[in-house]
Amino acid sequence: MILFLNRKNFYLIIFFISLISIISALYIEYILQYQPCKLCIYQRLPYLAAIFVSFIGFHYSNNDKIIIVIIMIFTISAIISGYHYGIENNLIQEISSCTNNSLDISNKSKLLETLNKNMPVDCKDATFKILGVSLAAINTILSILIVIISIRTLAYETNK
Repeated sequence: MILFLNRKNFYLIIFFISLISIISALYIEYILQYQPCKLCIYQRLPYLAAIFVSFIGFHYSNNDKIIIVIIMIFTISAIISGYHYGIENNLIQEISSCTNNSLDISNKSKLLETLNKNMPVDCKDATFKILGVSLAAINTILSILIVIISIRTLAYETNK
């Protein structure tokens, strides 16, 4: 027989997964010096929200609305990271704010000013991979798994 988590343990696991995800992203950015693109930054927001919601859920574990919020948070996370994964693999056209093609070459001073600043990372460039898999792909898979486990927890687990 498979043992499933009660809701308090579920919220603890969501809390720690989210915390580890944020700490890992910050480590990759600031210690390993890999610059994130805009979508990489946006992918952190659901995890930040999940940290706070899971903390509340731990203390109010018999409220179904909190699990529904977790489901919505990680559905949004799956959409953002899935979109990013699609851009990385040329399945989806990227939005203009994700490209670094915004150089104004008609004005020399603006061109020099732009070149002196750090150029934003293009969203289709997966600069950091784990075992050949981009972080957007890992985030997509993780978010979908959390949504499935959350729905299962909402439907079947008792409030303890």
